[in-house]
Amino acid sequence: MYFEAKMRDQSYKLEVFETETHWRVSIEEQGKAKEQHNIPKADYQRMDDAVCFLFNNNSYMVDVVGAGTKYSVYTRGSFREITLFNDELLLHESLKGGGVLGSASQIAAGMPGKIVKVIVKKGDKVSANQVMIVMEAMKMENDIKAPHEVTVKEVKVKEGDSVESGAVLVIFEK
Repeated sequence: MYFEAKMRDQSYKLEVFETETHWRVSIEEQGKAKEQHNIPKADYQRMDDAVCFLFNNNSYMVDVVGAGTKYSVYTRGSFREITLFNDELLLHESLKGGGVLGSASQIAAGMPGKIVKVIVKKGDKVSANQVMIVMEAMKMENDIKAPHEVTVKEVKVKEGDSVESGAVLVIFEK
């Protein structure tokens, strides 16, 4: 499962994959290299609302309390406030306002996905809310629409491309 998290004005991209014996966790802090970790299920135990696990020969007990996207994580006598978006919430946020996640000069992917169809090309004049790209995310096809009337300067993707969250899809002329 894919997540994006914010803590203390820092952004993180997280991916968690469960196997029969492990959780594979990758963490990418904004501006830093991606870290990969394997956490054996044998080193994990759930107790009420907390989890206990061994990581790098250290024992951790973590208690998480939250609602919506806001979570308080308690461990080792301190706590951190974290805003956490799972892939479903990221998709929901990216589809608000006509499927646009970006700025006035470009449009970006709201979550990881696969480009199914590219409808526009360089030089096209596109009206507000016109579909520019169709992207598959979470096994659903999603229309990526123009935020306002624009002229396409560059299309950064092609059909069949896999994109990460935040990847620039189309750049508009000024």
